[in-house]
Amino acid sequence: MTDPRPAGRRRMKLAARCRVATEAPAFGLVVFCVILLNAALMGVETYSGLAAEYQRLLRTAEQCCLALFTLEMLLRIGAYADRPKAFFRDPWNLFDLAVVASAFVPFVRENTTLLRLLRLARVLRTARFLPHLRILLIAVGRSLPGTASFLFVGGLVLYVYAMVGWVCFAESDPGHYGSVGRAMLTLFLLTTLDGLTDAVRAGLQISRLSIVYYASYALLASFVLVNVLIGVVLNSLDEAREIEDAADRDRKQPGPPPAAGPDTDVRDRIATARRALDEIEASLPAQDGRPPRRLEPSHSGS
Repeated sequence: MTDPRPAGRRRMKLAARCRVATEAPAFGLVVFCVILLNAALMGVETYSGLAAEYQRLLRTAEQCCLALFTLEMLLRIGAYADRPKAFFRDPWNLFDLAVVASAFVPFVRENTTLLRLLRLARVLRTARFLPHLRILLIAVGRSLPGTASFLFVGGLVLYVYAMVGWVCFAESDPGHYGSVGRAMLTLFLLTTLDGLTDAVRAGLQISRLSIVYYASYALLASFVLVNVLIGVVLNSLDEAREIEDAADRDRKQPGPPPAAGPDTDVRDRIATARRALDEIEASLPAQDGRPPRRLEPSHSGS
């Protein structure tokens, strides 16, 4: 039977070498500069004169960036050669792999618009090298469920106030409250408190009770709901910091944990039993002047 240990050793050596390369500060700096160069090339291509004059140079530079991104991705994959499943557990690895590999897909490579959008997605890869930006992106993602609830409550408040505004101001101010759609648009713009003074003055000419309408709406929509949204975002930021700190602690561990499995569990139990037997035998008193005999470890299970 072929011994799998040499192949395992080769994978561990490959992973160690690739890990040394990818964790080097110079590696991250080079990749970060290439990402910025790719973004600058996309900006230059928006100028039709420069794009037509330096078309060949720009295409060559883009191919060089793609080659460097591919090399970076291969090194990152090689760093997980001893534990390939761990590579796919990291969302950033999946994102980078999807962005880089998409340039080699036949349909995507031939579609200019889609290819430019995917090249634009490479700019987001700077989050891997900027911890604070990475925390913000994680916080935005984790705040989406809370934001959805906020939008539902905000839409409900906006609809109720729009119906009240339509009932009260539709005849006198049809330009802003002529329908529930116009009323909702007017109130949505008033959420930022921009133009609230003019709206209050126009409402006072219709009825003095309009001050209650606008004051309650400003208090509820512009202060209470906005503060609730800020609370959701801040809570998500705290969770994102905890996630990032936990990921940093995992990356700073000296080595990957051994793969759990039935064989590993049995071997661990056998090794523990052997150590316990050795300790019991060593604690027994010597007989016939001979020192206690220690059990030799058996190699049958290896």
